Amino acid sequence: MMVKPPQDKRFTSEQYDRLKAEAAAPYRGLRRFIYIAFGASGFVGALIFLAQIAAGIDADAPFSNLALQIGVVALMILLFRWDKESSKRSK
Repeated sequence: MMVKPPQDKRFTSEQYDRLKAEAAAPYRGLRRFIYIAFGASGFVGALIFLAQIAAGIDADAPFSNLALQIGVVALMILLFRWDKESSKRSK
């Protein structure tokens, strides 16, 4: 069902479309920022633990931490793609 903008033209059609998209999926921009920020944090953490493994520092602990960081990055990629696909379906 298409809803037309009000006749008094308070908003341009672009502004109205943006408001309608925000109402359909609130805080999408914030969610995507969080996914990117946490994914970047996990990536940097994975690089640090990978460097510790390569240097041979405390051989047991970095492997579990590296796995955790890779899991965080994978989860953020999954959530970002899921959010992106849901936004395509809602259009």
